[in-house]
Amino acid sequence: MTKDDAVAMVKKAVALIKAVGPEKAYAEINKGGPYVDGELYVVVETFDAKVLVQSANNKMVGKDLIDAQDVDGKYFSKDIGEMARKQASFWCDFKFANPAMKKIQPKDIYCERLNETAVCVGAYRQ
Repeated sequence: MTKDDAVAMVKKAVALIKAVGPEKAYAEINKGGPYVDGELYVVVETFDAKVLVQSANNKMVGKDLIDAQDVDGKYFSKDIGEMARKQASFWCDFKFANPAMKKIQPKDIYCERLNETAVCVGAYRQ
């Protein structure tokens, strides 16, 4: 999967949210389907790092990730919220467990601000 694939999936999710509203869109995206493709999946978080959508793992919905850190101590969800307050779209990088490879890898996540949320999809660097 590539960075272009991540951007395309974010744009698809944002278009759905704008078209049908957050409540219906979040329910649809959380089902997975076209919002999960290999290692790519949609995450929507509030600016204060509360997970509203996680299309690959619904158990994450409702979790507060403000204190979540990668293996290097980077507060990635907090960083995403801070960047989303300032920029309409952006990339953030951190290290995260790649379930397909069963190891920690660098991950680049693309996000777009939509209202008071960040709609994001990340791709692992190989």
